Amino acid sequence: MHTFGTRTIDFDRQVALMAVVNRTPDSFFDGGATYALQAAVDAALRAVDDGADWVDIGGAPFSPGEPIPAAEEAERIVPVISAVRDASDVIISADTFQPEVARQALAAGANVVNDTTGLRDPDMAAVVAEAGAHLVITHSLAAPRTVFPRPTYDDVVQEVSEFLLRKVDEAVRLGIPEDRILLDPGHDLNKNTLHSLEITRRFAEIAGLGFPTLVAVSNKDFIGETLDRPKRERVEGSLAAAVICILGGARVVRMHNVPASRAAITMTEAVLGWREPAYLRHNMGDHNEPAAP
Repeated sequence: MHTFGTRTIDFDRQVALMAVVNRTPDSFFDGGATYALQAAVDAALRAVDDGADWVDIGGAPFSPGEPIPAAEEAERIVPVISAVRDASDVIISADTFQPEVARQALAAGANVVNDTTGLRDPDMAAVVAEAGAHLVITHSLAAPRTVFPRPTYDDVVQEVSEFLLRKVDEAVRLGIPEDRILLDPGHDLNKNTLHSLEITRRFAEIAGLGFPTLVAVSNKDFIGETLDRPKRERVEGSLAAAVICILGGARVVRMHNVPASRAAITMTEAVLGWREPAYLRHNMGDHNEPAAP
């Protein structure tokens, strides 16, 4: 059992749905649709209404580009976190790799820091530890906002696993308890499509490291390249990849399309025997009753 504020998640029998809200003018998926403060807050609360357990709020892309000063990044995400926390007990993570941004985000009500650089800045651990928060450690190789051309691996799953375990040891040494650590293999982050497909296929090896695992596959390029689809037409591929990862042990799924993802997760949990159907009518009586419309 993991406690995030007032919410508790049993990762042995539950998959948490993490919605994505990016307050950036050049967001990977929505192209800046939630850049305005109220738009970002509304998107987060709408995601909660649609079934999200968790909202990931970011103000700086991982992709290459000019660095965003910590003060500017904090100005983007802290007011959103504060407003969402005032309105909901949803789990909130700050998607940031800057310790000062994380400090302000946690003070505003975030429960988790989602560090896509894999604890590149060790000062992040002290911030998370002091706040008693959770940390997501993600595999990536590039320095923040820089290019990493032609990534190569002899065995991508083994190398990602070794990286994550090294970072866990570092986080624990710096004061974060093991029961507050989650791992993310970082689909597409300094990986090509073949690497991301192999991580998806062998996800059980990542989950087998012994920590709750987060998977961020939604609308990513490995899905677009596999299906030959633009970003707005990758929903089905995203859901398929997410379900495959859940069956391999993923317990937090970071997704853009919340209603469809909620349905896919609920169906998967029911198949796994973790939840009951919403109702039972089909072939349950003397006559075959039709399903409700």
